[in-house]
Amino acid sequence: MIETRTLTLAEIEDLSFRALVAAGTSAANARPLAVATAATEADGVASHGLAYIPIYCEHVQCGKVDGQAVPVLDQPRPGVVTVDAATGFAHSAIDVGFEALIPAARDQGIAALAIRNSYNCGVLGYHTYRLAQAGLVGLGFTNAPASIAPSGGAQPVVGTNPFSIAVPGQDGQPALLIDQSASTIAKSEVMKHAREGRPIPVGWALDTEGNPTTDPNVGLKGSMAPSGGYKGVGVALLTEVLAAALTGATLGIHASPFSGTAGGPPKTGQFFVAIDPSATAGDAFAVSIANLVDAIRSQDGAHLPGDGRGAHRLAAAREGVAVNTATLAKIEALLA
Repeated sequence: MIETRTLTLAEIEDLSFRALVAAGTSAANARPLAVATAATEADGVASHGLAYIPIYCEHVQCGKVDGQAVPVLDQPRPGVVTVDAATGFAHSAIDVGFEALIPAARDQGIAALAIRNSYNCGVLGYHTYRLAQAGLVGLGFTNAPASIAPSGGAQPVVGTNPFSIAVPGQDGQPALLIDQSASTIAKSEVMKHAREGRPIPVGWALDTEGNPTTDPNVGLKGSMAPSGGYKGVGVALLTEVLAAALTGATLGIHASPFSGTAGGPPKTGQFFVAIDPSATAGDAFAVSIANLVDAIRSQDGAHLPGDGRGAHRLAAAREGVAVNTATLAKIEALLA
């Protein structure tokens, strides 16, 4: 049985911040990542939460990510924002980019943000969520080191490459939030099972010959199983074009792993599109979304993408989050 300790969201943010700073991260870079870590734990996505803090710290110390990096923003066209993350944390680059993206989308009706020389951005839906809170439809894409093989092949060529869309609601919160990877499950979940010595379900990963495996370590040496077979590969390729080719970032086949210390900075990318629905549909947009949501909610047992995270978020605010004590021990050791 896994032992846990309950922490408040403020405690999770503070612990993350202090560990990142102790590892050599600037306060300006540590804060947005700490805030995102607390939000991720609140949403119940533990694989991308505090469990990643020791990895982030290790990567700062080995040079895989520059904890002191200062993102460089440019706006070459009225509706286009670019940010060079300078091999620093993606969260800082995204924060800088959003400061220009949101007003550009409101002014132009639609705007895009391209980020290069970046790093793992954690839960992609956390970022599109913020665009929806600003009243914009937010689409997000991020590429990752290659871990999915093409249809009929066994050698990885694209990453798990998630995409996300967040749709604004009438209460200032997203009415709909989709956040899914091109693989059956996020690679971090397989890594989490490997750390904990637990087998993975059939269908999560494949061995080096392209056969299903329940051993997470074998799967990590092989490839991730694409969601929906060839359709998942198509989603991964779509994301690769947007988040890597269109941003000038490194392709997944050339990017260093998000785990371990080998290979230097991965220099991956993120791509966001923000749309002001009032520019394309006027008041009809809110009516359409409300009708769509109602059609789903009216069915017994049906739920919307994002409902689970929303429920976790409300409970976490009231009760805190149960955190693996082994993870806490690793972080506290960094601080010691």
